[in-house]
Amino acid sequence: MARVVVDVMLKPEILDPQGQAIAGACSRLGFEGIKEIRQGKRFEVEVEGVVDEARLADVRRLAETMLANTVIEDFEVRVEE
Repeated sequence: MARVVVDVMLKPEILDPQGQAIAGACSRLGFEGIKEIRQGKRFEVEVEGVVDEARLADVRRLAETMLANTVIEDFEVRVEE
């Protein structure tokens, strides 16, 4: 089995209130020098067999239709060794 990772993040132009709240709490908790935090999601997809271009295309299609809201989010697909 192989693992394919899909990282989903809000597009840069989309406001991230959760990330802003975390960044605001950092200084109150003693973490200095934190300018900005963006919150995202990570999906680990276990697939059978070899991960070839066809399998990656399937995972990209899965990410585009179910894992990410492509109107406001970007995603990256990569094979984890």
